[in-house]
Amino acid sequence: MATTAKKESKPNAGFMKPVILSNVLANIIGSGPMPRTEVTKKIWEYIKKHNLQDPVNRRMINADAKLGAIFGGKKQVSMFEMTKLISNHLK
Repeated sequence: MATTAKKESKPNAGFMKPVILSNVLANIIGSGPMPRTEVTKKIWEYIKKHNLQDPVNRRMINADAKLGAIFGGKKQVSMFEMTKLISNHLK
């Protein structure tokens, strides 16, 4: 029987490529090009620091004044919708 060699996994280059942030997003997580993975990490740090996750339904994110600008004025969005809305602020 032949054994198959285990492939080493490489990070997805698309996620690791630095993106440019809109001014609105940069005001929340900091400026400068950064990978999408870092953008997501910093957004979650902000959400947890300001206790913006809905206490009953943890999949929902409550907007404060800064996140409201990212969310298009919505008071609450789901985690999945949040990802889509944030991508509109990346170039």
